[in-house]
Amino acid sequence: MDSLTQIALGSAVAVAVMGRRTAVWKSALWGAIAGTLPDLDAFIDHGDAVLNMVLHRGESHALFYLTLFSPLLAWLVSRLHGEGALFRRWWLALWLVLITHPLLDTMTVYGTQLLLPFTNHPFGVGSVFIIDPVYTVPLIVGVVFALAAPRIGLRANAIGLLLSSAYLVWSVAAQQHVAQVARESLREQGIAADRLLVTPAPFNTVLWRVVAMGPEQYAEGHYSLLDESTHIDWRRYNRGAALAERHATVEGLRRMAAFTHGFFRVQEDEGRLYVTDLRMGQEPSYTFHFDLGTAAERANGPRPSRMDGMRVDVEQGLDWLWRRLRGERLLPPGLVAPAPR
Repeated sequence: MDSLTQIALGSAVAVAVMGRRTAVWKSALWGAIAGTLPDLDAFIDHGDAVLNMVLHRGESHALFYLTLFSPLLAWLVSRLHGEGALFRRWWLALWLVLITHPLLDTMTVYGTQLLLPFTNHPFGVGSVFIIDPVYTVPLIVGVVFALAAPRIGLRANAIGLLLSSAYLVWSVAAQQHVAQVARESLREQGIAADRLLVTPAPFNTVLWRVVAMGPEQYAEGHYSLLDESTHIDWRRYNRGAALAERHATVEGLRRMAAFTHGFFRVQEDEGRLYVTDLRMGQEPSYTFHFDLGTAAERANGPRPSRMDGMRVDVEQGLDWLWRRLRGERLLPPGLVAPAPR
C-alpha cells in the first residue's frame, strides 16, 4: 500500500495496543516510524529495473526477519522514553505494526515475499488497489481523534481499525463475486483461459479489471458492481507465447514470469525484447514494461533491463474511471474501437 496508508495503519495499531500506558503521541509516532521502515528497501538500487521490482517487498517484508527485529526496536524505544517497565508492551505493539505492514501489502496484487528465507514466493491477494481512500480515511480519523482527545479518541481509533479491517473483508468477498461473474462470462463467450486475475480499478472496490490468460492470447475486461448486466466485453491480445518460449532463459524474462505468476506479455520490436507485467495498469498503458535489450546486447554479458512503462493521462483516466464505475460502457483511455465490418 502507499506510504500514507502504512503510516496511518502503524499509528493506529500502536495506539490501540499501548492505550493509556504511555502518551498517545509516543505510540502514534513510533507506530508511524515502524510502519514506514519495511518500505525503505525501495531506495535500494540493484542496477537493474527488473531486479528493483522483484526484490522490493523482499527481506524487509518477511515476517521472520521483522519478528527478529521487533524486540531490538522495542528495547530502543522503551529506553529512549525511560519506559523500561513497558518493554514487553512496546515489543507487542511494534511487532504488530511491523508485521501488519507486509500483511496489508499482501492484499494488493504486487507480490510480497512474506515467508523469506523459507520461500521467495510473492503472495498477492489483489483485492485492494495500492491507494484506496475508503480503507485509509477511517485509520487517519481514528488516530487524529486519539491524539486530540485521548479519553474518547482511543475508542474512535479502535473503530477506525475495525472499519478498515471490515473493508478488507468486503474487498475479498467482492473479488470472489466478480471472479464468478467473469468465469461465467468466459464460458458463455467460449473464451479459453488457463488462469484468471481479478483486481480493483484505482481507488475503489466497485469497478474491477479482469484478465484471462489463454495459451496464445489474453483477454481483458471490466466489470462494475453497478453494471446493469453481468455481460463482460472482452478484448483479446497476443501474449507472445512463442517469443516467451524462445527467450525463456533471458534472466529478466525468467524473473518476471515467476514474479507475475504467468500474467505477463512478451513483445519484440526492431530486435528489442520487451516484457510487460499485465497485473498493474490496463490496455494500452502498463506501469511495469521493461526493455530487455537486443540479442546482441545480451550476448555480450548481463545487460541491465530498463523500465519503459506508460501511464494514463490523469484527468482522462479519472473521468473514465468515474463513468465506468457507475455502469457506463466505455473503452479504457487510449483504446480505439475497432472499425465496423
